[in-house]
Amino acid sequence: MNMLFRPLSGLLLATSALVAPQIAMAQTTPAAQPQPGAAETPAPRQFAALDPEDAPVAVEEVLVLGRNIPEPMRTTSEVASFLTQEDLKRAGDGTAAEALTRVSGLSLVSGRFVYVRGLGERYSSALLNGSPLPSPEPLQRVVPLDLFPSAILAGATVQKSFSPNYPGEFGGGVIDLQTVAIPDEAFFEVEIGGGGNTETTLNKGLTYYGSDTDFLGYDDGTRKKPPELREALATGKRINSSNFTTAQLVRIGSSLVNAPLNLIQTKNKIPGNFSADVSAGRSFELPSGARLGVVAIGGFENSWRSREGVQQQGLEQNGVLEPRTSYNFKNTSNNVTVNGLVGLGLEWGDHQVRWTNLYVHNTTKSARQRAGEDYAAGQEVLDSYTEWFERNLYDTQLSGKHEFGAWNFDWRGSYAKSERDAPYEKFIRYRLENGVYYHSASQEQNSTSFSTLDDTMASAGFDVGYTLPLSSGRDAKFSGGYAYLDNERDAERRDFRYQGGAIPLAIQRERVDFLLSDYNLAQGYLTFTEITGGDGAAAYEAGLKVHAGYVQVDAEFLPRLRTSFGLRVEDAEQTVQVVDLFGGAPATPTALEETYVLPAATLTYNFAEDMQLRLGTSKTIARPQFRELAPQQYFDPDTDRLFIGNPYLTDTELLNLDARVEWYFAANQYLSGGLFYKDLDRPVESVVSEQGSTIVQTYVNAPKASLYGFELDFKKLFDSPFEGAFFGSKRWLVGANYTFSDSQVKVGEDDLVYPLAGAGAPRRALDYVKDGSQLQGLSKHLANIQFGWEDEENRSQATILATYVSKRISARGRPDQPDLVQEPGVTVDFTYRKAFDVRDRELEFTFKARNLLGEDFEEYQVLGGGRVDANTYDLGQTFSVSLSTRF
Repeated sequence: MNMLFRPLSGLLLATSALVAPQIAMAQTTPAAQPQPGAAETPAPRQFAALDPEDAPVAVEEVLVLGRNIPEPMRTTSEVASFLTQEDLKRAGDGTAAEALTRVSGLSLVSGRFVYVRGLGERYSSALLNGSPLPSPEPLQRVVPLDLFPSAILAGATVQKSFSPNYPGEFGGGVIDLQTVAIPDEAFFEVEIGGGGNTETTLNKGLTYYGSDTDFLGYDDGTRKKPPELREALATGKRINSSNFTTAQLVRIGSSLVNAPLNLIQTKNKIPGNFSADVSAGRSFELPSGARLGVVAIGGFENSWRSREGVQQQGLEQNGVLEPRTSYNFKNTSNNVTVNGLVGLGLEWGDHQVRWTNLYVHNTTKSARQRAGEDYAAGQEVLDSYTEWFERNLYDTQLSGKHEFGAWNFDWRGSYAKSERDAPYEKFIRYRLENGVYYHSASQEQNSTSFSTLDDTMASAGFDVGYTLPLSSGRDAKFSGGYAYLDNERDAERRDFRYQGGAIPLAIQRERVDFLLSDYNLAQGYLTFTEITGGDGAAAYEAGLKVHAGYVQVDAEFLPRLRTSFGLRVEDAEQTVQVVDLFGGAPATPTALEETYVLPAATLTYNFAEDMQLRLGTSKTIARPQFRELAPQQYFDPDTDRLFIGNPYLTDTELLNLDARVEWYFAANQYLSGGLFYKDLDRPVESVVSEQGSTIVQTYVNAPKASLYGFELDFKKLFDSPFEGAFFGSKRWLVGANYTFSDSQVKVGEDDLVYPLAGAGAPRRALDYVKDGSQLQGLSKHLANIQFGWEDEENRSQATILATYVSKRISARGRPDQPDLVQEPGVTVDFTYRKAFDVRDRELEFTFKARNLLGEDFEEYQVLGGGRVDANTYDLGQTFSVSLSTRF
């Protein structure tokens, strides 16, 4: 029996991923006359067969719903797309972030964050089973979607037009991930896979020892702060010669782990990737007639990725941008993910209760070096970094759905906690003289950093709905609800260095673990000291509390015309309190307190059989992220840039307009097109400034911006036009979507901004933001093409997926310099699946190939014919195979 291989009817739902149609054409018959004394009840809705001759002759009212319009698109008034578990399997994407890029209008940035309609992650929200999640990322409040392996997901909803039942922080859209629930039948499935990358696997790469358990993604205690350092930090004093004796500083500095975390080595052959997943589920029929289900999923993945390329900084000379600082860099990262999900579900009658528990642990161990000419330092240098970033996400959710006749009541509660621990971030620079590298520990810098971030989120809410029949074929649903959110974040960073005095040249030439040895500390060549920023620049506490209520009416007051309108009221208080780690007077906290009334209205007109027109308008908001409000310096290892927040930011308000036409010309086949427009008041934009020789990226509220564009989406299924052994039994899929977006930041002569550099004093906006520039992160062109076949007879399936993303602004350039631009280009992926039997056991083989055209990563600046490659490297092609079976 074929247990693993899903037929085409379920698996060819790609791109918009619409589920199968349910009902062909709805018609109504005259209502039955009630008997004397009996309560009057509406007649049940009756459905005609596809054959017109079978339709009733006498009708009171004809309501054309369209024989091919899928159920989700018929029951929602919003512009939305749906991703099913079968779609995830067909595309072969490993994470939710990768899978969502197949949906029209969505693009992936930094491999983790999904942009909807070109708007950055700040304008989108991610939910898990309808509940919000905290983020373990210092620069974002939105949880990175690469944390969610596709194996734990039952599907996802992407809603691009706002409805009042969702949070008001809604710009590009909301992504609601759904985890697996009660299984229909018992199962136990095991999958083991492996793979590699052409730029990484079996090639030379960089690494450092770390601890004995690094390959599992967990440190064995090597990276814990030593007792001597913890005791010194507990004094509340800065660790330097003013507060501690020389002997104490030697003892503290010597207590830090040295060679295992400092010494970068070349590994001749980087190993391949490995993954293993186990899932099981079962349901039980209880004596009361209820059904109890349990699902458990566990996964482990260990992968390697090397990057080798160029990092440059430019200088404008006579209208031409020329490289002044240029590095050749190498970076090898080992990424380990451990995930687990346990879900319990109870169903009885029209009631359902679910308890979902999710754990995700992700670790990145990185060793990188860059060598080249540093223009500011005026010398050839070698920079070395060793890093360990450990992210945890815990989430427990309890939810219920209940129906009481015409009434329904849904409720939910969630507690989630995310953590990011980055111990022993190490950096050291050597200068090159006459072919020999030197480190004086004064002219050349070194640093050791410990940073932590804890983000917790408690949320709860309920929704009440009442369905009022308007006729035997139409009804109106009145709904309302309440939601509560309490998000708290604590972040701290401590920075140290080994300061040099009169170090002999022979010592300066030593490799890093010898140079930073206990002996050199004891001899007084080096002094351990703290360089953590003061005045609250190294730690902050932040919080966001939201009370929200909404009312909504969704009704078909007129035949074929569905109306949905309502409003959401959100009362929110967002605070950021900087913390002076050295006992200084606390600064006045940044506080944003606002109450917003956010209306929304949509019309859905079924103007022809199997065709719908949607029109929508709404008002939404976007709040600054915690990190953008905190004046804490943060070095981003992905871009090698220094970030600092601005406590003078304010909320962004958006006006959204949407229109879309949908034509479902056959079952699971469609053509749709839509227009959208957004007006943004005070959007947050990232700007770049210079502080001496240091480039700093910060944030301001630009005066205004607008965004507009259109989307096209198409899918067609057809039987093979050819006969023969290979072609005869196959069914084919062609799917494509395209999104055009354009934006413009609007700045006038009299517009002002309130930057951190001016302590909140107004400054001329044109000095910070360019009039007519694109919004950051926006790609004008997004396109996906899918072509595939399925052979149910031979239990095989293949899909080619091509994605094109045009260039986008990744960061603003320095004053009088062009913006930094990324150009993702075209990526082509291929997935092949084949089921076969071995000793009466069905196995499934999967082959995946990513980036077949070998598209490179490019981030650059161009001016006057000159080009500067800020960050450019080869991505290579990635291949993987896996084998799974179900018991």
